[in-house]
Amino acid sequence: MKKLESSLLNMVLVLTGVAVIMGGILAYVNHLTEGPIAAQKEKALADGIKTVMCVSDLKVAKTDEVKQNDDKGKELTYTIYQIQDAQGKDLGAAVESATMGFGGDLKVLVGFDTEGNILGYTLLEHAETPGLGAKADQWFQKGQKGDIIGKSPAEPLTVSKDGGQVDAITASTITSRAFLLAVNNAYNAYKATPAADAETGATTPVQPN
Repeated sequence: MKKLESSLLNMVLVLTGVAVIMGGILAYVNHLTEGPIAAQKEKALADGIKTVMCVSDLKVAKTDEVKQNDDKGKELTYTIYQIQDAQGKDLGAAVESATMGFGGDLKVLVGFDTEGNILGYTLLEHAETPGLGAKADQWFQKGQKGDIIGKSPAEPLTVSKDGGQVDAITASTITSRAFLLAVNNAYNAYKATPAADAETGATTPVQPN
């Protein structure tokens, strides 16, 4: 019996040692990769801002965060990047917005001009079905079937099935509704952005390369 107890104790000690070593290795690898991953995300965001604002030579003059409740009372946070051209002229803003799509979180970046009209958009994250809901990255672009470019969400954008003017992605009405909700919410957050000279919880600007 003593021999068995000794074997069990040894096994526990060995497994514990292995777990500690593996945990240390994973922590070290995470430390090495978190910097490049953060840099990659920042570059993707900077490129996305250029895409949705349809301007390559621009600067993020200010970054605001706006908190609003959705229709279910859940508080959501929106990040608004106030954009200027190289001469310092206000161009509008790029707004990060997220909703729940068919497969999971659907995060978009939407560009608005100073009047609130949509300049462009890009998907930052999604978990939609490839070939169906994933088509949202192109479906609502200029010249496509669900074109929303140039429209103003002052009157909320909705799919034609719900009485709106936007054609839903074929066989992906849920994703289409989620996408348009994200755009509508982005617009509302943009319009609620504090005045340029007001104090906000502004974060460090992301400067497009």
